Amino acid sequence: MSSSSTNHRDPNSPATSLPPTQSGGSSGIEGNVDHEGEKEPVTGMTFSSEDEVTRYYMNYAQCKGFRVSKISSKNGDDGRKYFTLGCNHARKYVTHRKNVSKPNPIPKEQCKARLNACMCSDGTIIISRVVVEHNHELGPTTQRYYNRSKVLGTRMKRRLELNDQGGTNVRSTFQSLVVEANGFEKEDDTRWLQLGIGDSEAIQNYFVRMQKQDSRFFYLMDVDDRSRLRNIFWADARCRAAHEYFGQVITFDTTYITNKYHMPLVSFVGVNHHGQSVLLGCALLSSESTKTFIWLFATWLECMYGRAPNAIITNHNKAMKNAIELVFPNARRGLCLWHLMEKVPEKLGVHSSYESIKTLLHGVVYDSLSQSDFMERWGKMIEDYELQDNEWLKGIFDERHCWAPVYVRDSFWAGMLITQPSESLNSFFDGYVNSKTTLKQFFERYDNALRDQIERENMADFYSFNTVIACISHFGFEAQFQKAYTNAKFKELQVEVASMMYCNTCFERLEGLKSIFSVVENKKVCDKIEDVVFSVSFNEEDFELHCSCCLFEFTGILCRHVLCVLKLMGKTESVIPYYVLSHWRKDIKRRHTLVKCGFDHLAGHADLQRLDKVCDAFYEVASMGINTDDDLLKVMNWIKDLKIKLTCEETSPRMIEA
Repeated sequence: MSSSSTNHRDPNSPATSLPPTQSGGSSGIEGNVDHEGEKEPVTGMTFSSEDEVTRYYMNYAQCKGFRVSKISSKNGDDGRKYFTLGCNHARKYVTHRKNVSKPNPIPKEQCKARLNACMCSDGTIIISRVVVEHNHELGPTTQRYYNRSKVLGTRMKRRLELNDQGGTNVRSTFQSLVVEANGFEKEDDTRWLQLGIGDSEAIQNYFVRMQKQDSRFFYLMDVDDRSRLRNIFWADARCRAAHEYFGQVITFDTTYITNKYHMPLVSFVGVNHHGQSVLLGCALLSSESTKTFIWLFATWLECMYGRAPNAIITNHNKAMKNAIELVFPNARRGLCLWHLMEKVPEKLGVHSSYESIKTLLHGVVYDSLSQSDFMERWGKMIEDYELQDNEWLKGIFDERHCWAPVYVRDSFWAGMLITQPSESLNSFFDGYVNSKTTLKQFFERYDNALRDQIERENMADFYSFNTVIACISHFGFEAQFQKAYTNAKFKELQVEVASMMYCNTCFERLEGLKSIFSVVENKKVCDKIEDVVFSVSFNEEDFELHCSCCLFEFTGILCRHVLCVLKLMGKTESVIPYYVLSHWRKDIKRRHTLVKCGFDHLAGHADLQRLDKVCDAFYEVASMGINTDDDLLKVMNWIKDLKIKLTCEETSPRMIEA
C-alpha cells in the first residue's frame, strides 16, 4: 500500500515572544469588582464617597495583579476620617503554628504599595499619599481565585429555588451559576456537540473548526491509498508554546493503548513549573510498529520547530526504542520505574519465595547507593533465589541504564521518572476516557480536559504569586528560593532544609581547587536506620557544587548534603543563579500562558486580547508578500528594533528607581 498525508499546519516560524502585561487579581474586600482598567492613582484625586475610592482602587489592583486590603481607619483630631487601602502583601507575617517545619502559605511581605485618603467635611474623599511600587512580583489574571463574599444575590437565590422545585440537582445548578458568573474560564458547548457523521468526519470537522479559531493549530493525517485514516497527530498553539519551556523532558504516554480502554490514543506530556502535567501534543495510532512511531516522532518534531527533547520517557517497547534512536538520536530514553515495579506480581508472583524476592528487589532498586552496589545486590538476589532463567528480570537488567535510579540520576528528569502516575504525568485524559468512549465522544471532551489543565496551572500560579510559604530557617539561600520558586517546588526545597538536622559534615581533603567533604546522613535504608556517607565537592572560587546523591542533577532541587556544606563554609546567604533552576521559577513570563486556544473566550482578558491582535497583525505582515531576502531583512530588522524599544520601555522604571 502506498501512503499519503493530508496536513494542515502552521506555516509560520515561532511567534515573537512579547513581554506580557501584568494583570489579574481582585479585592480582599467583599463586593463585586468591575473588570475594566483604571488609571494609576495620584495624590489629589477626589471621590464622592469611601465606597467609590474603594471600588476604584480594587479595579486598579485587578488590572495590575494584586489584591487589596483595608490597612487602617481612624478618626483624626481635626474631625476628619483617615483610612489606608493597600496591597494584601502588607504587614509582617507572624506564625502561631506550632510545627514550624510545615508553614502555611501566607500573603505577607511588608509591601508598601498603598494609598492614604481622608474624608473632608462635605463627605468627599481626597487621596493624600500614594505608593505604587511593590516589593514582590504581581500575579497573572486570576481574580476569580481571590476570596469573595459568600452571600448569594437575590437573583441567584431565586434561581436555586426554581431549580429545586423543577427537580434540577444542586451540582448542575451551581455549575450553571459558576459558568454564568465567569467562575470557569473558556467555557463553550464543545462537550455537547453531536456530529453524528462517523468518527472520521467528526475528527476532520474538529480540526477544521480548530484551525479556523487558531491559525497556529497543527495537525497531520496519515491515510492509505484508499483514503482510510491510519494515524493522526495534532497540537494547538498553547501546546506548541509550552514546549518552548517544558519540552526538555517529555513522557510519551501510551496508557490508553495498553490498558483495558483499547483507545488508540497517545500523548506527549511535559511537566510545568508547578510539577503539573502539561500537554505537548496528541495522536491516534493504528498500530505500534516502528514505522508508525517514526512517523509520529518525526511529525511531532516538525510541529515543535525541530526542537528535540533531551530526555523522553516511554514504556518497555522495542518499536518505540528503535524509533527514538532514529528520530531523537541525542535524547536519553527512560523507562517509568513505577510501571516496571507494578509488573513484579505478574512476573514473579508464582515463585514460592515471592514476598522475600519482592522486598529484596525493592531494596536493590531504591536503596543502592552506587552502580557497583546495585550490581552486587542484584547478583546476590539472582543467585540466592535461582532467578537466572527469568526472562523478564533479564530484560529489565539489560535496560537498567534507562530506569535504575543509580544509573539515571546524573541527568535532569524533572521528577518524572520514578514517581507514581498519580503524582506524575501519565493518564492525562483520565476522567474523560473510559472503556466505552468512542473517538467522536473523545473529541467532544478533549477541550474540557485541556481547559481543566490550564485552570489548574492558573490556580497554582495565583497562589504562588499571592501567598508566601514562611521560611523554616534563617539561612539566606532558603529565602532566595522562597522568592524564586513556585510554592510546590519551594516545599520540596524545604524538605531538604529540614533534613539537614539528620546530617553531620566534615572536611576530608583538597583536590586541586575542590574541597571534598563527607556528609553522614542518618536515614532509613531497607527498613533500618543507618548512617550513609555522601561525598560533596565544592570549588569555592567558581561556586561549583556536586553531591554523590545527584539530587540537583536529577530534579533541579539542591540536596541537604550540599546545603550542609554551604552551612559549614559560611556560604548561607545565597547561591549562584545556576542552582536556581529556571524550570521551577515563578517569576519567568512564559509565552504559553498568553496564547489563545481554540476554545478560549477572550472577553474580559485584556492581555490575551492585546496579544491576539498583535499576532494577527504580524501574521498579516508575513502574508503580504515577503518575496526577497531584502524584504525579509527589512521586516526582521524592524521586529528587532521594536523588541529593543519595548524592552527599554519595560525596564526603564526599574532603572530610574535604581
